[in-house]
Amino acid sequence: MNQYYDGNKDKTSYQEHDVIMRGRKLLDITGVKQVESFDNEEFLLETVMGILSVRGQNLQMKNLDVDKGIVSIKGKVFDLIYLDEHNTEKAKGLFSKLFR
Repeated sequence: MNQYYDGNKDKTSYQEHDVIMRGRKLLDITGVKQVESFDNEEFLLETVMGILSVRGQNLQMKNLDVDKGIVSIKGKVFDLIYLDEHNTEKAKGLFSKLFR
C-alpha cells in the first residue's frame, strides 16, 4: 500500500494506514492524525497518507481513539476520496457547489 503514497517519507513517524469496510455500513480507519470535520453526510479525516473524505448518509462516529489513530464510522457509505494537495481546491469547490 505504501508504494502509492509519496508524501512524507520520514520513517520515524511512520504509522500504518488501513481502511476496512464491512458491508458498506461500517468503516474502521487506522492511521488517523486528526478529524478535521464531520456531520451526518461527510467526514474529513487527516490520515498519514493524506486527507480522506468519507461521504454517505446517516454517518455517525462509532469509535474514536486519538492516541492510536483509530476512527470507526457507521452509516451508509457512498464514497471514499483522498484529497491530494494539487486537487484540494478543486474538490473544495465541488463540495461547496453541492452543499449550497
